[in-house]
Amino acid sequence: MKKTCGCLKPADLEKLKELCGRHGKGEGVVIPMLQEIQEVFGYISEDAVNFVADRLEMPRSHFYGVATFYAQFHFRPRGRNIITACSGTACHVKGSENLISILGRELGIPEGQDTYPDMNFTLERVNCVGACSIAPVVIVNKAVHGKMNADKVTKEVIRLKGADDGKKRRED
Repeated sequence: MKKTCGCLKPADLEKLKELCGRHGKGEGVVIPMLQEIQEVFGYISEDAVNFVADRLEMPRSHFYGVATFYAQFHFRPRGRNIITACSGTACHVKGSENLISILGRELGIPEGQDTYPDMNFTLERVNCVGACSIAPVVIVNKAVHGKMNADKVTKEVIRLKGADDGKKRRED
């Protein structure tokens, strides 16, 4: 068995061992394992993939190949609030690039990043959400918002920031 970098905490190792024990071995376990790793940890870390692949005696490249093929898998931690902006053809033609710029600016997401440093917001761009008839589309925490424009996007960010501030106060 190859060594991981040792960045996994003992509790995380135990969770991963448990997942491996539940799923068994073979090609059919790759997607369920990746889904469960992401569900448990919030994203798929390199150390988690390496540990699971080694434990199940499967090539790491197979896990990475599957994980990178599907857009549902994430390799970095994501914010508590996920904003997904469509940049497919219909949305692009109706101004999605401008909306994505506004979202990034209003959310304060640093240039070249997708998640605000305090982990409140993640802004992700996708090629198509399959809702071309209501383009441009922005999805906020799984709620679909169609026919968006600059004013609607700004109001949604203000609402989202207010809701997030309320959550922080309750957590304190």
